[in-house]
Amino acid sequence: MQVLQLFGTLAVVAGLAVAVPAQEKRVHRHQDLSSHVHDDAQGFQYDHEAFLGKEEAKTFDQLSPEESKGRLGKIVDRIDTDKDGYVSHGELHAWIKHRQRRYIEENVNKHWQEYDENKDGQIAWQEYKNTTYGFYLDEEFDDVDDKARYKIMLERDERRFKAADRDGNGIATREEFTAFLHPEEFDYMKDVVVQETMSDIDKDGDGKVNLAEYIGDMYSPEQGENEPEWVQTERKHFSDFRDTNKDGFLDAGEVAQWILPGEVDHADNEAKHLIHETDTDKDGRLSLQEIMDNVDVLKVSTITDYGIMVDHDEL
Repeated sequence: MQVLQLFGTLAVVAGLAVAVPAQEKRVHRHQDLSSHVHDDAQGFQYDHEAFLGKEEAKTFDQLSPEESKGRLGKIVDRIDTDKDGYVSHGELHAWIKHRQRRYIEENVNKHWQEYDENKDGQIAWQEYKNTTYGFYLDEEFDDVDDKARYKIMLERDERRFKAADRDGNGIATREEFTAFLHPEEFDYMKDVVVQETMSDIDKDGDGKVNLAEYIGDMYSPEQGENEPEWVQTERKHFSDFRDTNKDGFLDAGEVAQWILPGEVDHADNEAKHLIHETDTDKDGRLSLQEIMDNVDVLKVSTITDYGIMVDHDEL
């Protein structure tokens, strides 16, 4: 892997209409550092988003190599908190965790402004429901395309909102609203995350996920297309690792182990991965020169709202 191709484009999930459910994309599996598959053979989008955060990862190919180096140097200087001239594993781990938290905070802040209609510092279920689905709930619009689909989404959102609302008063504090938008980050939301995932993948409704459903959730072959190697690998993962009781299916417990793997620290794993791929002298840390040596081979250099990130995004 020719790292630091740490910069990629975030695929923005397009809305269905003006009123879009706040959680933009269902929780599928626990890849909170990036929505992309972590497979260097397919590209480096995962690393890009993990390093910069999802909202900062946007392509600016028009930059010259000199501009790219200059911007990268400023980022490295911020990561190097002890100012010894090197990026250690601990510093990189802290940085990636920081970018992860910033994405969640910024996402919650964005939606908070949209849904707190009366500006009382809380979001009632009715506020969220009216803002998101009001148009589709009006009987005047019974003939709107996909109205049935929106009703299903409403039921799903209500179930998730109630799960996040720990005191059951129908009003979400900022913490509860964060749990609603990012349930994978909260232990008490585990059941609803698994329930949503089962609902999405279990196409025949038998309460378990078979191999075809598991693969079908990730890959839809084009006519005449040979199955990619990564799909074959996933087939093996299904039988060797996911299906722990070897009955040919994933039950809710096995799905939970797949999408919410407990104590796995993705930020730590990613920090180790990036250092392993970039540390040319194998001293366990990254010098600015080691980082810059990779810039000339990069075709992508990406930062969204770079100036804002540098000026205001404090560690």
